[in-house]
Amino acid sequence: MRHTSRYARKTVARWAPNERYEPEGDVDLDLGIRRARAAALLMLALPGGAYIYQGDELGLPEVEDLPESVLQDPIWERSGRTDRGRDACRVPIPWSGGTAPFGFSPADAIAAPWLPQPTNWGERSVETQTGDETSMLELYRTALRLRREHPALGDGTLTWLDTPGGVLAFRREPSFVCVVNLSDEAYQLPNHTTILLTSGPIEDDRLAPDQAAWLTV
Repeated sequence: MRHTSRYARKTVARWAPNERYEPEGDVDLDLGIRRARAAALLMLALPGGAYIYQGDELGLPEVEDLPESVLQDPIWERSGRTDRGRDACRVPIPWSGGTAPFGFSPADAIAAPWLPQPTNWGERSVETQTGDETSMLELYRTALRLRREHPALGDGTLTWLDTPGGVLAFRREPSFVCVVNLSDEAYQLPNHTTILLTSGPIEDDRLAPDQAAWLTV
């Protein structure tokens, strides 16, 4: 399930490895976007290679209201039409324009994309987000650039730092710290020389709930 939708639910669903994740509760996409931005910075600060599923860099949500008549995933048929499968995160991504297919294929193409795109996806297109410093796409672009440039990121070691419950922080050498606030209260950032990147606005060096920050220390 796409980060934006999975983290958009206040209800925490029980899940175990190799089990299908079943979402529970109402969706709050503003909450999901905020948490997905923090999750992106957490993942990109960890050692090793980075994996980004297509569309996560645009903050695309699951398309959970696809009609049964368009479902393509073989799981739909194999399960006796009880498991809708993975089509909700396989809807073609929007590139440009205000109407479907949003630049994914020519507007005069004979065949439509294999799954229908939501009508409001022009707001989430690559074209719309490019150059918008507050967008998910530009957050990913900045994080990936810093990840290439900073000697602490990519391969290497990681040291966990002491933090109160609900806050994750780790250091990577040389001089890099990632902090993620999973609690319900703002967290005072540790001593630092530079804030390299944050997933959301910072006031008085306090990291709001559901936000992450990259620091030079």
